[in-house]
Parts: sequence; C-alpha cells; structure tokens
Amino acid sequence: MKNDEKGYFGSFGGSYVPETLMPALSDLKSGFFKYVRSKDFRKNLISYLKEYVGRPTPLTYAGNISEKLGLKLYLKREDLCHTGAHKINNALGQVLLAKRMGKERIIAETGAGQHGVATATACALLGLKCRVYMGSDDVKRQALNVFRMEMLGAEVVGVDNGSKTLKDAINEALRDWVTNVKTTHYVLGTVFGPHPYPSMVKEFVSVIGKEAIRQIRQKERRLPDAVVACVGGGSNAMGIFYPFLKEDSVKLIGVEAGGLGIETGKHAARFVAGKVGVFQGAKSYVLQSDDGQIMDTYSVSAGLDYATVGPEHSFLKEIGRVKYSYVLDDEVLDAFFLLSKEEGIIPALESSHALAYVVKHAWQLRSKIILVNLSGRGDKDVMHVREMVKKNEPNI
Repeated sequence: MKNDEKGYFGSFGGSYVPETLMPALSDLKSGFFKYVRSKDFRKNLISYLKEYVGRPTPLTYAGNISEKLGLKLYLKREDLCHTGAHKINNALGQVLLAKRMGKERIIAETGAGQHGVATATACALLGLKCRVYMGSDDVKRQALNVFRMEMLGAEVVGVDNGSKTLKDAINEALRDWVTNVKTTHYVLGTVFGPHPYPSMVKEFVSVIGKEAIRQIRQKERRLPDAVVACVGGGSNAMGIFYPFLKEDSVKLIGVEAGGLGIETGKHAARFVAGKVGVFQGAKSYVLQSDDGQIMDTYSVSAGLDYATVGPEHSFLKEIGRVKYSYVLDDEVLDAFFLLSKEEGIIPALESSHALAYVVKHAWQLRSKIILVNLSGRGDKDVMHVREMVKKNEPNI
C-alpha cells in the first residue's frame, strides 16, 4: 500500500510534530527519495546486506513442530542476521542514508535492545557517533544488550520518566533531535512516527518478504496459506507482509502482546483495546483513556511493550487485509520453550508471540503451509525468562 504525499495511509499516518522538526523531516523525505532511487546507494546497501548482515537469511522447515501440529511450518530466519534480529536491515539503511546526507551524529530509541544494538553496529561500521535512549526498566531486563551497545561505542541513556519503557525513550530521543536537528539523524526503529518514517522503514525491511516469496516458491512450488508475525511498532511484520499484500490467497496475521489478559489492563493489544488517536508523530490506534491520556502497557517482551502501532498496520486492519490477534504471556513462554526443545532454536520473546498464535490455532491451520517471521533470537531474553521460571516454576 502506498501512502499519499503527506504520509497518510487512508486516514492514518501524517506528520504531527513541532514546527522545529518540519524542516528536518522535509530534508529527510527529499534525501530518502533521492538516494533510494540511486543505483549507487542501492548497490552499496545490497552489498552490505549480503557481505555484512548475511542476507539472504534461510527459510527453515520446522519439521518436528510441523509433525506435532499437523501442518507445515516454515521459519524466516531473521534471527540469523548479524546482531541477531531483523532490526539491522533498517538501521543500516538509515545510517547509510544519514551519512550520505552529511549527518555527523545518530540517535535512536530501543525497547528490547535489538534496534539499539543494530544502530550502534551500523554507526561503528560507518564511523558516526551514536547515542541510544532506553527506558530504565528495559535497561534492567535487557542488560546484555546494553553492554553490547556500549562495547560497540554507543552511549546508552536510561530514561526514568513515565513508565520507563519504549514510549518514554522515544520522547527523550525526540527532545534530543529537536535540540540537535542540524547535525543529527534520528534512526526510528519501526514503521511508526511522522512521515516519511513509516514508508522509509518499510522500504528497508521489505527485503524480508521479497526473499521469503522466492524461497517458499522454490521449496513448495507455491505461496504459503498464511504468514504470521508479531506486531509491536510493526517493522518485522510489515517487512514480511508488504510483498505479500497483493497475493490475495495468502492470509496475513499480526500478533500483539496480550500480556496477562485484556481484562487485567496489563497488555499491549492496541487493536483490541485501543482507540484512534495521535501519538508521537502519527495518527494510529493508541492505548489511551477516555480523556486521551496514554495508558501504561505491559508485555513479557520489551519489544512489544508500546502504546501505539504503525499507521499502515491500522489501515490494513481497517480494510481487512490483515487479521490482528493477540496471545498471552503464558502461551508465549510455552512457544519459547517448544521451539527451543523441538527444533534447537531459541527465539526472541517477541517472535514467540507469532509462534504461539500458530500453536494456539493449529486446529484451524491443519495441513496448511504456514510461514512465521522469526524476527530475532532469544539470547537477549534467556536471563529474563530464567528469572520468570524461578518465580513461577512452570513445567518446562
């Protein structure tokens, strides 16, 4: 789906930012459309994706789980990208773009830490200064990624405001950008925010779905019956969904964080409990109170713990092209251990949401070919899960 000139997907999107940022967004839009069409830029980026990131990533048949569930499950292995998640595709594209535009400094926000690691990695490779903002709660539960960012030369700034999670990190990053807009590029980590970010990030991550189409056709001689991906801000989902949008025979399913249950209020299911509103630069579905106050969110996975979602996802929900659902923390942890034990692959907690949906709805998907975007590996989550196991002592 294409946005209009002002960055709207239907009624969603736009640019709701302070006037001081409008020139920067205008320059970014001009630079993006200039360089993304440049053969030299694209050649440079493709080379980095192949020789540095490790693309194309494999499409792995999960034979043991497939036999258990009575379907054919394929995993798009973004966990095998350099840095361990799909985030490097966007981060590298944006940092390369920023360097072409003459920027000297990069800032980013991060929740689970993977986008921060990816941005710090790209900055180390391309020689730019890097500062990463991270909610202090996320700093604690993702300590390994904080250390990785610091090893890569980035300054990590913990944010103690608000809920001390992703939305607060974004607020601080935006304040920094307003102050240092001439020298600094903000590498937004997913397909939300003001125009042109949703379209720009989608461009850089859509390589996932383009590869997957070629790979599944080679393996099965046809397209899958369904593609499933977790949805936080929505970049990994958009990356794999976008090339499939025109394929009407393929069901697209986005899975949000149901947390401890919708009725508890401790979740991040924007499409179930949210309302249309404007937050952090764009119009989309937002978890907010009746008087417009942004509500606190919760998820076992830091990367899905966010109050809004990319505007194109809201548009795709509105027109019915993508079905959005949710799973609960307990179901996510079960899927986390299932993939680890049955296939020898430890998934990120974010990715485990997509797998949990498949497990939960396996009776509806019997004999179908299902493609799950395994957006990241679970190294970053192992200690967090270990602590949860100690507290709850589930049967693992």
